[in-house]
Amino acid sequence: QVQLVESGGGLVQAGGSLRLSCVASGSIVSINVMDWYRQAPGKERELVARITSGGTTNYADSLKGRFTVSRDNAKNTVYLQMNSLKPEDTAVYYCRAVSRLFDYWGQGTQVTVSS
Repeated sequence: QVQLVESGGGLVQAGGSLRLSCVASGSIVSINVMDWYRQAPGKERELVARITSGGTTNYADSLKGRFTVSRDNAKNTVYLQMNSLKPEDTAVYYCRAVSRLFDYWGQGTQVTVSS
């Protein structure tokens, strides 16, 4: 079992920045991939960024250059740095951990970008 707790969401003006954190606990040695997803009202959940256990990163094409995913293995934490935020970035942001057999989700953190 893996538990994930996100934090760092909030209300920010367009053009501002936020850094989200996702702290993992439990059977973290089994985790191969950590993802950030988001879900806006009335829309499907979408993949924002991914970081593998080896440090390889991938991003949604539309977010490249504004969002950066990173990890601190000593703190069992994955971060999502979000810059130049836009109102369309408003969503609940979720952390996901993927092991060989299972995936785990956090409870989500709300990000609201005002125009």
